[in-house]
Amino acid sequence: MTSQTDAIRPEVPPSGTGCVECEAEGSWWLHLRRCAECGHIGCCDDSLNRHATKHAHASGHPVIQSFEPGEDWFWDYRTEAFIDGPLLAPPRSHPASQPTPGPAGRVPANWRALLGG
Repeated sequence: MTSQTDAIRPEVPPSGTGCVECEAEGSWWLHLRRCAECGHIGCCDDSLNRHATKHAHASGHPVIQSFEPGEDWFWDYRTEAFIDGPLLAPPRSHPASQPTPGPAGRVPANWRALLGG
């Protein structure tokens, strides 16, 4: 079993500034999450595609950190709980100029309704 410290690699930079899969598909996201082990950026569970959780299950990488400006919390899928973690390699969030939801130009006007809100 992977220990909590094995699941966090602070030296690994993020994969980019947006959800890897949403970028490839031309989709959009609500909030972003960063895999604490490999740096994969995926969209949150409140997004349409839930790529961060899909990545965690497919890869076996159990810990994510918020990739939102001003947020530094970690989540462990194994325990389904918030955990403490180290400072990760920069950048630690998407650019503040990137809107939430994002990215600019791809978010439909009825995004709240699409997310059930």
